[in-house]
Amino acid sequence: MNQQASETPTGELTVRVPAMPADANAAGDIFGGWVMSQMDLAAGIRGVERAHGRVATVAVDKLVFNRPVKIGDTLNVYTAVERVGRTSIRIEVEAWAQRYLTRDLVKVTEGVFTMVALDGAGSPTPVPTEA
Repeated sequence: MNQQASETPTGELTVRVPAMPADANAAGDIFGGWVMSQMDLAAGIRGVERAHGRVATVAVDKLVFNRPVKIGDTLNVYTAVERVGRTSIRIEVEAWAQRYLTRDLVKVTEGVFTMVALDGAGSPTPVPTEA
């Protein structure tokens, strides 16, 4: 597997999805908003697992688009819990593209998503301590 600058993904593989023509501009580059949406889904999955319940995105920090995602690439999104506060969870999110018909994997985007744990009424609630 050829990886950009000998890097390897950080965190756990959380979402894998193919980039399709409907998600691209006329040049075949996938829209950044689509990539960000997949990253938000992955952060939500990791947040729910850590909070043992409902979460919502409250902030996205340091979102950096390094390389394009192309039609046919498979977007692999990795997540790692960076920090847990009283009601919030900061999650590092990396998006890597596995290039179409190859094993080449390159980091395309990274950012930090902050999720807040919510109770049944939608109000912030404390994140449980890990057992």
